[in-house]
Amino acid sequence: MKADEIDEIIANAVAESKGKSVKANNRKKNSSAVLKARSVLNILFMLGFLAAIIIYFAMPEQKALFFTVGFGALLLKLIEFALRFLF
Repeated sequence: MKADEIDEIIANAVAESKGKSVKANNRKKNSSAVLKARSVLNILFMLGFLAAIIIYFAMPEQKALFFTVGFGALLLKLIEFALRFLF
């Protein structure tokens, strides 16, 4: 046996002992699109709540707009949260 084959066997055994298979590791590598989507959703969430805070203090009579922007941002965060656990 070559050293590379031995290293691969050891790596597979370690991955299986941790409850992970090689396929699970490959699936994580392929989820870069999900990571990008989560990053974009997080940025939009932060911008949305920043806008909601600015609306709250700059236009205190516009409570409906404040709640609309705030709940919209919260919806984006819930979508990101779902993506985190589904993929």
